Amino acid sequence: MVKSMTGFGKGEATLQNKKITVEIRSLNSKQLDLSLRLPGVYRQSEYELRNVITRTIQRGKVDVFVSVESQAVETPARINREVFREYLRQMNDTLTFAGIDADYDAILPVIMRLPEVVATETEAISEEEHTALIAAAEAAAAQLDAFRAQEGAILIADLLRRVELIEQYRDEVVPFEKARTETVRNRILDNLTKLPVDVDRNRLEQEMIFYLEKLDITEEKVRLTNHCKYFREVAAGEEGAGRKLGFIAQEMGREINTMGSKANESNIQILVVKMKDELEKIKEQVLNIL
Repeated sequence: MVKSMTGFGKGEATLQNKKITVEIRSLNSKQLDLSLRLPGVYRQSEYELRNVITRTIQRGKVDVFVSVESQAVETPARINREVFREYLRQMNDTLTFAGIDADYDAILPVIMRLPEVVATETEAISEEEHTALIAAAEAAAAQLDAFRAQEGAILIADLLRRVELIEQYRDEVVPFEKARTETVRNRILDNLTKLPVDVDRNRLEQEMIFYLEKLDITEEKVRLTNHCKYFREVAAGEEGAGRKLGFIAQEMGREINTMGSKANESNIQILVVKMKDELEKIKEQVLNIL
């Protein structure tokens, strides 16, 4: 199944007094570029979180946001009352010694910034909270994967329609090929009649056949047909087909470019330009495929 690299997924888990939310956003990228933002207390679960997300999301620029809402009033910061009291006592003694009246509105912010007055306790989450966090991440990754699959179906339908257009333009080239050969042949003969030289007709025919063979695009059309067929096969039957589809599109471009360089006829050139236009759109869209 073809999947897009663009998507969004959200998972939630509820505990007794907390709600954990995990959001995942992804864009296209050549490799997996995973950015994880989560509360410091969940850092101990970061490795497992990355594994859960990586298993589902193989490639792309992925941003993961973890947030927690708590109904209880909690803070990891603690005020050391004994240290605070000692700093305040020393500050009062110093001000009294200097004959300065104490201004507690100014003193208190200073004391709060002094060493060891405020300490941050390192918390460890419970096994229940860890399990809920992982479950929310799995739900978000699954929703993102479903979103990618839905987007991928839309993308591949558009790509296959453009491949059909390229094949249609290729077939429209055929009526102009014979006329082109006659036009080139007549132009050469007409130019030769204007030259004051004798021409060896047998040698002329041989050289003309050789020249016209160099302009023949049958081989390019056959290879382009095979590339279009292979594009469909890969799109229908392979996982993570984005890179391979990109390579096939490059090969299609080689054949179309060669047809253009050999065209030597305005109507064929117009059709080649149309094929190139569709191919460029294919190349742009393939970059979004996983």
